[in-house]
Amino acid sequence: MEIIKILVVDDEARMRKLVKDFLSVKGYKVVEAADGEEAISLFMEQKDIKLILLDVMMPKMDGFETLKLIRQYSDLPVIMLTARSEERDELQGFNLGVDEYITKPFSPKILVARVEAILRRSGQDREENLSAGGIVIDKSAHQVSIDDTPVDLSYKEFELLSYFLENKGIALSREKILNHVWNYDYFGDARTIDTHVKKLRAKMGKKGEYIKTIWGMGYKFDIEG
Repeated sequence: MEIIKILVVDDEARMRKLVKDFLSVKGYKVVEAADGEEAISLFMEQKDIKLILLDVMMPKMDGFETLKLIRQYSDLPVIMLTARSEERDELQGFNLGVDEYITKPFSPKILVARVEAILRRSGQDREENLSAGGIVIDKSAHQVSIDDTPVDLSYKEFELLSYFLENKGIALSREKILNHVWNYDYFGDARTIDTHVKKLRAKMGKKGEYIKTIWGMGYKFDIEG
């Protein structure tokens, strides 16, 4: 399988090394940039970069300026790393085309899980099937089976279950689920998630127990209890 190259952009060498070490263990090839200008140069030179981890606060050119330039040429996945969590900053990033936000400090293991999930969603790792606990999703055929028995899901139920499997073990807020399954331009009530999860659990039978409720936050797909 093709080795996936990831560009890590952060002005802190210690942070770049931490991220690089964890991604390298997972088999990814990592290239580094210390600021936005260097990131743009590498992005333009190395056409095989599949994902960018981009810090917001940097000298010379900040993450938003860098992302704006990147989006003029490519829609490859971008995860922004930020010490700020203000809503206007996140909205600015999403308007520019960021795929995900991760707030510092973060768990490197969670960062790797987010990277893997976004690469799956974008098709960069070419994975057409998802599976966990007897649940198998064939994304190309848009089919789901549980213990070899086909399960009939609506389009949104299919997307919701796929999102859960892509993010196994990760706590997902209702807002994050809405953003990724219903897209960022959806302004409906987050309780629509609860309705779809209830229907999805019912169709999954006993396997519906894998979708755990995190009270006051959202859900987590976990087959280990």
